[in-house]
Parts: sequence; C-alpha cells; structure tokens
Amino acid sequence: MALLLIKVLIKKDGRFSSQHIHDSEAMKERGIHCVMEQDREAREKGRAY
Repeated sequence: MALLLIKVLIKKDGRFSSQHIHDSEAMKERGIHCVMEQDREAREKGRAY
C-alpha cells in the first residue's frame, strides 16, 4: 500500500488506475463486460436464467 501511495505522490498527475472492468482494454478485447451490463443484455435478448 505504501508503494502505491508513493507512486501517486511522486508521479506528475499521479492517480490510481481504474479498477472497473469497462475501463480495461484487455477486457474489452475479450468481450467481457460488467455483471450489470451483461445481465441487462441477457434480459433484452430473453436469455436471463
């Protein structure tokens, strides 16, 4: 935790990277969405079980 804080304090415009799935390029490439979005899509297609 201390190392992350140091990174944020020292780096210009330092901030923590987003941990949300929809912000991850790797997840987007794999077609993985957040659970709420997947649930909404399934309900719209009539496949929510």
